[in-house]
Amino acid sequence: MSAAATVLPSMDPAAAEELAREAAAWCALHGLVVGDRADPRSGTVPGVGLVHAPFSLLPAHLPEPIWRQACELAPIFNDLVDRVSLDGNFLQESLSKTKQVDDFTSRLLEIHRKMMEINKEENIRLGLFRSDYMLDSETSSLLQIELNTISASFPGLGCLVSELHRTLISQYGYLSSLEHKRVPENAASSQFAEALARAWAEFNVDSAVVMMIVQPEERNMYDQYWLTKHMQESYGVTTIRKTLSQVEAVGQVLPDGTLLVDGKKVAVVYYRAGYAPNDYPSEAEWRARLLIEQSSAVKCPSISYHLVGTKKIQQELAKPNVLERFVEDKEEIVKLRKCFAGLWSLDDEEIVKTAIEKPELFVLKPQREGGGNNIYGLELRETLIRLQKEGGDALAAYILMQRIFPKASPAYLVRGGICHEGLVISELGIYGAYLRNKDKVVINDQCGYLMRTKVSSSDEGGVAAGFAVLDSLYLTDK
Repeated sequence: MSAAATVLPSMDPAAAEELAREAAAWCALHGLVVGDRADPRSGTVPGVGLVHAPFSLLPAHLPEPIWRQACELAPIFNDLVDRVSLDGNFLQESLSKTKQVDDFTSRLLEIHRKMMEINKEENIRLGLFRSDYMLDSETSSLLQIELNTISASFPGLGCLVSELHRTLISQYGYLSSLEHKRVPENAASSQFAEALARAWAEFNVDSAVVMMIVQPEERNMYDQYWLTKHMQESYGVTTIRKTLSQVEAVGQVLPDGTLLVDGKKVAVVYYRAGYAPNDYPSEAEWRARLLIEQSSAVKCPSISYHLVGTKKIQQELAKPNVLERFVEDKEEIVKLRKCFAGLWSLDDEEIVKTAIEKPELFVLKPQREGGGNNIYGLELRETLIRLQKEGGDALAAYILMQRIFPKASPAYLVRGGICHEGLVISELGIYGAYLRNKDKVVINDQCGYLMRTKVSSSDEGGVAAGFAVLDSLYLTDK
């Protein structure tokens, strides 16, 4: 049974429509909402132009042993990110070719190099991560797609979908073949909020705030506001929201390293923007990123954590004998390697030749986050041929990855109040939180999950980018 095998009791279209209406009403009542793209103010003014987040009507099947495997990997990956982040030379060397051809990675590395030159230490290190997987139908193996170390989205809305599915299963008789307890509870938003609040407490300045870095237009702001709500209500921690350009305009770093924004001391900077080139439309945003990095505030993520999440580092870690540089426990190395898909750099001529001959077996990935960037099929072949002709370092901007083939199954998807049936595949994201103060590990936990489901004919998988819907899990025995 695949991660995409979706629970689908026999339901006629009329029953599905009725259930979708009830589910959409539940979304409105419980804050499972996003900004409506049709309303120009929906990305800037809270409470204006809301629609329910796109969702799957019923949860996706996942064998319980696979679920446990994914959860066990979270603290191992958390620790791995921290260890790799401390090896500045490894990050600089691994990305040295990429920076020649990718300006965005080059700018990040430049900030990182400046921090290395002044021997900047991050005593309090906070990571909120999400590791994404698919279950390969050929091998029944759980394979990692990527590890997100910056702006891991949907902890707020993802756990609401689990609650929605548990509620629907409990309340509707024609779903009586399902058990609501088989949908795992999902506390991602409260656990992320707890990690941010604990980092604030370690910083130990009562008057300080948590600053969330956001995009100027953010239709996914409610996902973020759930964390703000939990921090305020459970821990009394105040959050301010700023764009990078606003930080550049009103921020300053005092001689003792304190970051002041609008005259407020900032304890923790939590990035929900800054992961893509279009988040830096001018030099002002880059100046803000450098200013924050130079400060004593806790960064989530620091520049080094951010770089560990690049596709190139993922590919480097999959090389023989590289994990051993960072992980001592042999059992953990085996667990990590077991979930690694095939990953190659484009200086491997044999694999490039194979990918040109059989492009359907590969994905070509640039150093980008946020969905909508990967290259498949004939376009992959054409891109590889073009890159080979260009020669030089152009190939270094990409990595090749084994294409994973999850099993497609029928499901009902609801977007904009319209319910439609389609063949779908799903992607499992496992959240992790890691907090360290010098030698003391304060938090190293798995923190809930995100399930995203998309029509099987779509190659891309981002919900915010418009390709997928939010989903939850239904655990099966095998």
